[in-house]
Amino acid sequence: MAAQFGRRLRKGAATTAVAAAAVAALAASQAPGVTADDPSRQATGSEARTDGTDDGSATGNSRYYTDLPPLESPTATPSPGSSGSPDTSGSEAGIPATVLDAYKKAEASLRESKPGCNLPWQLLAAIGKVESGQARGGRVDSSGTTFTPILGPVLNGNGFANISDTDNGAYDGDSTHDRAVGPMQFIPSTWAWAGRDGNGDGVKNPNNVYDAALAAGHYLCRFDHDMSVQSQMNASILSYNNSTAYLNTVLSWLEFYRKGTHEVPDGTGSLPSHSSDDTTDASPTPSPPSPPTPSAPPSKPSTPPSKPGTPSTPPSTPGTPKPTPPTPTETVDHLEDAGTAKLTATAGDTFGEKIATRPETKAGKAVPKVRVRFTIVGDTDATFAGGESVATVSTDSTGTATAPALQAGEKTGDFTVRATVVGRAVTGLDYTATVTPRQADTLARTGDTPLTCVPGGEFADQVEVKATYKGATADKVAATATLIKSADDATANDKGPYFKDADGKTARTLTGLTTDADGLLKLPKLYADDTTGTFLLRINTTGGATLTVELTVAAATS
Repeated sequence: MAAQFGRRLRKGAATTAVAAAAVAALAASQAPGVTADDPSRQATGSEARTDGTDDGSATGNSRYYTDLPPLESPTATPSPGSSGSPDTSGSEAGIPATVLDAYKKAEASLRESKPGCNLPWQLLAAIGKVESGQARGGRVDSSGTTFTPILGPVLNGNGFANISDTDNGAYDGDSTHDRAVGPMQFIPSTWAWAGRDGNGDGVKNPNNVYDAALAAGHYLCRFDHDMSVQSQMNASILSYNNSTAYLNTVLSWLEFYRKGTHEVPDGTGSLPSHSSDDTTDASPTPSPPSPPTPSAPPSKPSTPPSKPGTPSTPPSTPGTPKPTPPTPTETVDHLEDAGTAKLTATAGDTFGEKIATRPETKAGKAVPKVRVRFTIVGDTDATFAGGESVATVSTDSTGTATAPALQAGEKTGDFTVRATVVGRAVTGLDYTATVTPRQADTLARTGDTPLTCVPGGEFADQVEVKATYKGATADKVAATATLIKSADDATANDKGPYFKDADGKTARTLTGLTTDADGLLKLPKLYADDTTGTFLLRINTTGGATLTVELTVAAATS
């Protein structure tokens, strides 16, 4: 990749090269390149994988544009006459209106959903520039969808990774091999789990810049990476395309856009001219062939010929080529559980146990340096740390891959986490995880005022209770309130105090109640019929907490 830099320098080349070198030095000094899927794995440079996997990258390490920013710093508005000129900072700093809007909306969305990521929209712009030239200069319709699909090269192992088809050609039109797709160049297998609906049309379309920008933001921010930390930003960028040259190019554009950008009309953005797979010099005119040079006369042999009868040294025979040893992935025969304990968590909590899987050879030997993909399957809102449903992890020196911690959502019940080997067709290993409802073990009234009412009137005070579990606040716990017949008969009473439903009708049982974030539950107003006496209100929660409250209906005393 280093050779590419010499071909992509434009006006102000010398100074730009110095700036690029400075960025490269910064990146190198801050942290080794690690992929977000596997924080412990160092980047291997620009070499693409050829084992039929995507290596956890967004693009499959596909082609990207290598043009660097111009020498001049960008200005807030384009200089006169700069429109359409690729050599001016005003033109390069201009980002097509819809594309720029998509980046800023993605940043705003991530600020709410993943505030700890600190994602700047300029990073999305830098990646968009390097991946597709800002959707080919902003050739998108009003909804942000490109007029024609943006496709990377066929990933058939010829200069790039060898990735067999994963989408039956649905996104890339190729049913044999995958290709990177759209303004942010996602390969189909990554889009399948990383795709997002950024424009709210109910569709996750990699050719839509709003969808692609939001997906790229979530991809960069997964596993709690913080873009304000240089080493973590570097790791996220390298997870997009595992190349040091790619990292340096993206960082160059990031710094350029941070100094100032402006909006230009869709379709008028500046287009890059050099890509990472260029194999010829930038000059489009081939050099004329050199005239033939007369052959020099043969020189005398340095060693005199052997005397007659002297045995000559037999000619050497070509050696038999050594067979290529199998990769660690190719030696995997099956997957084994590596001591994973029972996976159970209360809704909203983090699972206390992590899934550990061990790829093994046919002889049962654990295999290090193998990538294992963990995928959450089933009707659940549980995720891995960072909010993703897929995590790819390399086995450690003991041959064990440990998935990130699982985070339970609000949906209760069982779901499955499936472990598979990336680049190897072996039977997956399924783990069952269970999310149990939030619980409370204690209920207590927040006040001690007696609850009294006259016949036919309404109680002055509403019943409010606080739920706790093992002494801590029990929030979002389901509860039921029933006006019961007696302490020994928990069936609903047919007389005495009552609630009113949404239609104003009498109700003596309330279901679907939930404590708030502070564990508090405030019941609706209570009313009394003409029956006097002492009555009981019983409140139950998930987890077994029970509280019985006494209500009194009596005539007013004079």
